[in-house]
Amino acid sequence: MSNQHIFVTDLDGTLLTTDKKVSPKTKEALNAFIEAGNKFAICTGRDINSSLAVYNSLGLDLKGSFVVAYNGGQIIDVDRNETVFREGIPISRVRELLDMAKEYGLHVHTYNDHFILTESYNECVEFYRRVIKTPLIVAEDIMPYVDVPPCKIICIELHDHEKQDRFRRAVLEKYSDMLDSMYSNDYYLELIPRNSGKGNALIRLRDMLGIDEKNVIAAGDGENDISMIKAAGVGVAMINAPENVQQAADIVTKTDNDHDGLAEILLRYC
Repeated sequence: MSNQHIFVTDLDGTLLTTDKKVSPKTKEALNAFIEAGNKFAICTGRDINSSLAVYNSLGLDLKGSFVVAYNGGQIIDVDRNETVFREGIPISRVRELLDMAKEYGLHVHTYNDHFILTESYNECVEFYRRVIKTPLIVAEDIMPYVDVPPCKIICIELHDHEKQDRFRRAVLEKYSDMLDSMYSNDYYLELIPRNSGKGNALIRLRDMLGIDEKNVIAAGDGENDISMIKAAGVGVAMINAPENVQQAADIVTKTDNDHDGLAEILLRYC
């Protein structure tokens, strides 16, 4: 096993400030962490286009970095610009899940390699695209555009969380053999393959790089981060995270994402 460490982090509410930037102090700590011979990965629920766009916009030139998108569904080696892992929902099940979400009155969309795909343009789409700038296709039937098994289906509900929970329970009752689900925030319910997930992505990266479990640091602030926080040798929850996320962690940061909460953690490994 390598003596290297790897730092795997969520984006929104964790690495990024409220205005979607990496602060100078946190960026300096990241650079020091990498210069000490360590590895770095962002691990987010965002689609791959949005994930790469954010990584490229942050001004990070961190050799040996990885981008993990779709809550673990796709992993890209940034230096080689190469996908090293991808797991999708079977295309044969996508139509069923879209129709099921509509029956519950939820907005639903999915993705191909280049676009967000939806059959309805509404307030949920507008809310989602305040941050996510991936190009959008709106069509009466999106299935002709689903040309690869999608890594994620997302259901958005801005007003009735209980309705979303009922749908979640129904999906897991019917598809628990192939799907997992989690909330990435109060409004976004993510449906992903069972072999996906941030925790599994962390384990894949760790094993691929030959890094000892105890040398893996993972940080997050949402329910979808719990699996990787638990899978890490050192699991870090942001102080701005909900209580269940903090309870899953080994360390809770002293300050939040707007006040360099991660910098002090990173500098311990330089």
